Amino acid sequence: MIDANTIATNAFVKHVRSNPYPGRGLVLGRASDDYGWIIVYWIMGRSEQSRNRRFTVSGNVLKTEPVDASLVADPSLIIYEAMLELPGIYLVSNGDQTRTLYQSLQAGLSFDAALATREREPDAPHFTPRISGMIDLRQQPGSITLSILKANQTNPELTDRYTYHPATPVPGYGYGLTTYMSPGTPLPSFTGDPLLLPCQGAAEEVLSFYWNALNEDNRISLAVKHITDDGQSTLQIHNRFESEVR
Repeated sequence: MIDANTIATNAFVKHVRSNPYPGRGLVLGRASDDYGWIIVYWIMGRSEQSRNRRFTVSGNVLKTEPVDASLVADPSLIIYEAMLELPGIYLVSNGDQTRTLYQSLQAGLSFDAALATREREPDAPHFTPRISGMIDLRQQPGSITLSILKANQTNPELTDRYTYHPATPVPGYGYGLTTYMSPGTPLPSFTGDPLLLPCQGAAEEVLSFYWNALNEDNRISLAVKHITDDGQSTLQIHNRFESEVR
């Protein structure tokens, strides 16, 4: 019998807690306390530009914004809507492709069709992957879709596209992607299948669990969205430049 707890714990320790720089990351899973759903999203940064950010919440929308607007040189890859919702659909991504997904799904297109219009980020030499996720509760028991768009290994001008449809996880677990595998020059893109990761406890416990695991020097902001079975969502955030969770 597969021991989900051992797999998730090992992945969490290796890729999140012991990894100085997994980059931006997202996890989509089932809550353990009420059988609802959980979305985790975090950002990290090494440069002054990347660290000059925080999360803000407006209703059910999660956004990044600069802490000091005067320091922003290029907002195109660091200021965006990270979580958006449509009826029964909950979206998260590490860039402005969240809006692309929202508009395309609203127009009746598919998740894959929306991302077919996007490429990996143009930040040479890293060519940071675009990672995206969707929880779809329009039909029970609900489903998870994950995507990563990353530079082709032989020609970084091209984009490789991977979409994953994991089985609905058991309560207390989720599936995650990060932009990078580890520190490096250039930063090595995430490889392999989505990671099985823990989502145990109430939303505030999940937030604290991941925040405390991320590298203290590089973590910037973290958000957890909790979605009840009837589709109601709440957002909690923790910003490095604010002293309390709100």
